[in-house]
Amino acid sequence: MTDTQIRILDARTTGELLPFGALVATLRQAFAEGCVVPVRHHHTIANSGEPDATLLLMPAWHETHRSERYLGIKIVTVFPGNTVRGIPGLTSTYMLYDGRTGMQLALLDGNTITARRTVAASALAADYLARKDARRLLVIGAGRVASLIPDAYRAVRPIAHVDIWDIDPASAERLAQSLRQQGLQAAAVTDLEAAVRQADIVSAATLATAPLIRGKWLRPGTHVDLIGGFTPAMREADDEALRRSSVYIDTHEALHEAGDLVQPIRGGVIAADAVRATLDELCRRDVPARTSNDEITLYKAVGTALADLAAATMVYEAVLIAG
Repeated sequence: MTDTQIRILDARTTGELLPFGALVATLRQAFAEGCVVPVRHHHTIANSGEPDATLLLMPAWHETHRSERYLGIKIVTVFPGNTVRGIPGLTSTYMLYDGRTGMQLALLDGNTITARRTVAASALAADYLARKDARRLLVIGAGRVASLIPDAYRAVRPIAHVDIWDIDPASAERLAQSLRQQGLQAAAVTDLEAAVRQADIVSAATLATAPLIRGKWLRPGTHVDLIGGFTPAMREADDEALRRSSVYIDTHEALHEAGDLVQPIRGGVIAADAVRATLDELCRRDVPARTSNDEITLYKAVGTALADLAAATMVYEAVLIAG
């Protein structure tokens, strides 16, 4: 890496250079290979007259045995008070450096990297955990991350129909219409139970604090993907869903950060050692994945700086190749 020009890449360019087929393949290699991922740093910022804000620092870097080494850090600001201003409460930026010299290489749109690597990692997990013939996808949520789920899953499974449920039916319909315009069979649904019972894959990307997915609704062979809950107070699936499922996680941090695991473990519903494997173990083929077409699998993710670094590296190297 002798090029010293700093690239500044906006959201559109960053997204265009992260197509899901290639991104899933990049993440598969990155999880199998591994890198150094320190514990993320949380800093509370007092904001007079408003809820406290948060500053998150998420670093990661390649180890010395790698021929091309990068170092990256994602900086995330979370300002809940922005809701009343009508502007996003979360903003993130990604800075990429040469892992040998520390020279800055690029500044990328962190929101785009986060959203695309999140759903790509879920699709990667589903490639090990969902039935090979899974064709019907239910998306719970209709926000920025949820809107990317169908495209990501189509990179690993023959998705033919997508149902969308959201607490705001109008948002679900807008997403369904957008998917139809892309040539995909899609429908907004209001009966969540019926939609879960019909789905081959249920993927949730919400901010729910009470379970939306009931374990008794899950038919044999379903794969459940929980993207949204990232604090111990958040839940997207109930205890019965955990009890009936073979459980997998992206990283061990999920055991301490995700309410979908923290709460049932604390309540004695499942034990921490009931988790079958992490995503890196699946990618290295250290453990078995789905064992039968009737097995219910559940994947819970909280995100990792490893995936951010892999995505940012993929964008930067694509820019170099394109000149």
